[in-house]
Amino acid sequence: MALPCQPKPVKLICGMISYDKSLFDDAQISLQEAFGTCDIISDIFDFDFTHYYDGEMGSPLWRRFVAFEHLADPGRLAWAKRFSNELEARFAALGGGSPARPINLDMGYVEQSKLVLASMKNFSHRIYLADGVYAEVTLAYHKAGWQSYEWTFPDYASGRYRAFLDAARSSLLSKREPKEVEK
Repeated sequence: MALPCQPKPVKLICGMISYDKSLFDDAQISLQEAFGTCDIISDIFDFDFTHYYDGEMGSPLWRRFVAFEHLADPGRLAWAKRFSNELEARFAALGGGSPARPINLDMGYVEQSKLVLASMKNFSHRIYLADGVYAEVTLAYHKAGWQSYEWTFPDYASGRYRAFLDAARSSLLSKREPKEVEK
């Protein structure tokens, strides 16, 4: 019989989408108040794989990622997603309704073998966590590379964010005890 054990800590990340690049810095400041200092900040990318958000967020859209320095318990992902949704609502209230959703904040984490993203939407490949939050394995890390699934969002599947994800994974592994690091 297997015995319960504590999960290894993970590298918490947030993917941000906005029509206004300056909101990334404002959101990062608020996120750092909850999750601590960001030690990895991605470039700003065109968010051009879909027009799904254009109606509520405007166009063109941009994406940036941040990763947090301190490792986290993966069991806190539901709380992190709820916090990011509350932060989105604050930005919407400050924006006066134009656009309806000025920024999208997607919480997740990088683990040695995968990228997990939180969602408020259920689907066949998502597992319920708590408080209305679901999680999905979006990418797997296998044989020195990120591998997508049939449900992986096209922008993640493209490899565009590989440098950020590799940096987050490397940071995670460097913060663990040497005996825990596996290739």
